[in-house]
Amino acid sequence: MSASLHELQAFLTEHFPQGSRYGTLEQSGDGWAEMRLTVGDEHLRPGGTVSGPALMALADVAIYAALLSRIGLVPLAVTTNLNINFLRKPVPDRDVIARAKMLKVGRRLGVGEVFLCSEGEDDAVAHAVITYSIPPQR
Repeated sequence: MSASLHELQAFLTEHFPQGSRYGTLEQSGDGWAEMRLTVGDEHLRPGGTVSGPALMALADVAIYAALLSRIGLVPLAVTTNLNINFLRKPVPDRDVIARAKMLKVGRRLGVGEVFLCSEGEDDAVAHAVITYSIPPQR
């Protein structure tokens, strides 16, 4: 059972409204999602760069959307591991784009990766590998 872009957007709005602080789901398909973080003052840290927690949250919500696009709307799928590498300073006055894709989805775990880039740039500012626990079907 998969979920369409419209279904995912509606689900996130209803069940995870605070997630909108971490980005907007713009595209999705079977096992992948693309999100955009419109960078504002609340996302910046001293030194004029996008904060690590803002980037981690964007990556986490993006992989959640990618996973749900594959398995359907499962509210209790939860992060069990998030490993992120910060590669370069994001451009503070540009949106951050997260491109997430699932690498493996099993019965109990889903593993995916996310590349985060400043809008208009090809080089990633961060790369994350995230594992989600999928609750058993009842």
